[in-house]
Amino acid sequence: MLENLFNRLEEIYPELVELRRDFHMYPELSHEEVETPKKVAAYLTSLGLEVKTQVGGRGVLGYLKGGKPGKTVALRADFDALPIQDEKEVGYKSRTPGVMHACGHDIHTSALLGVAKVLSEVREEVPGTIVFLHQFAEETSPGGAEFMIKEGCLDGVDVIYGAHVMSQQPYGTVSVVEGYASSAQDDFYITIHGRGGHGASPHETVDALVTGSQVVLNLQQIVSRRVNPLKAAAVTVGAFTSGSTTNIIPDSASIKGTVRTYDEGVRKLIQESMEKIVKSTCEAADATYELKYVNDCPSIYNDPTETKRVERVAKSIVGDENVIESDPMMGSEDFAYYQKVIPGTFFIIGGRNEELNATYPHHHPKFDVDERSMKEIGKVFIGTVFDYLENE
Repeated sequence: MLENLFNRLEEIYPELVELRRDFHMYPELSHEEVETPKKVAAYLTSLGLEVKTQVGGRGVLGYLKGGKPGKTVALRADFDALPIQDEKEVGYKSRTPGVMHACGHDIHTSALLGVAKVLSEVREEVPGTIVFLHQFAEETSPGGAEFMIKEGCLDGVDVIYGAHVMSQQPYGTVSVVEGYASSAQDDFYITIHGRGGHGASPHETVDALVTGSQVVLNLQQIVSRRVNPLKAAAVTVGAFTSGSTTNIIPDSASIKGTVRTYDEGVRKLIQESMEKIVKSTCEAADATYELKYVNDCPSIYNDPTETKRVERVAKSIVGDENVIESDPMMGSEDFAYYQKVIPGTFFIIGGRNEELNATYPHHHPKFDVDERSMKEIGKVFIGTVFDYLENE
């Protein structure tokens, strides 16, 4: 039956391209998605599925109840865009100034709609239930996953699978990672308060700029001297603002940055170390401070059993030589929140194609991917769904 389903996916591929290009031309920012979820819901409804809208705010759920009893599988796609001006010279270029799909979410959404269409046509043969989970606001924090989970999107679900197209990975390949697959993301915001004054009289001031500089340098000791070298971590200061002219010692400084980790113990250690370093550095300079440390997205942890399942299915589709066991990425993805509730795995589909100029990195104004990646996402989803439902 899988071969017939894959053939059907090939048949509707032109429809998926139309869907994708429509989403691409009319992108919507995180937490501002209005028309996109309407389009998704209308498509799922046209397939005869039970549909829930405004889940967690703007999320959409489609339920396919199979003709045979069995477990429940969720498949997730995201549909928000980014505040970037589309600079591609293509017919489907974004028509919304300053907004574009620069990460592939339009690909994910269209691919999952294709899966819903193919499987809805054989629903009597499906041994269980499939939830088509269309998420809003993946690109921001807090993201849509948390809100959708709170409103019950995973109620009764046994396992979840997600996919992401990558322009850095060649079309026709599938990448899997067992265990930790993406870093946790935390952000920090530090404000240092000193006592400003004349540049010729530093002894009468508490120099917030110098104190801030010492904080920035001292933070570099966290990873190099406090974190186990066998554990990956990054502490990055992304912004340091203080002062306005040559002869004034500023009375305040602002520091912003991000922390990336995999291990929860390391994540906690870095936060505790940062608080100690900022406190002691400021006290030594007679400055005061405010530290806001935001625990954002946790690490994706791919369930070993489900990852092996996707790997096995993918090899049967694209060939052993085209399935890659890749390294974890330091980027974050709020798919991780679903995995805190139920087991699941998140895999990567290649979308790079030099002939199509689909080579630019994600979040680039000229980002694009090979649209055939939608078929690969769909086939791996369909194969994995049946492998799970027929064997668990």
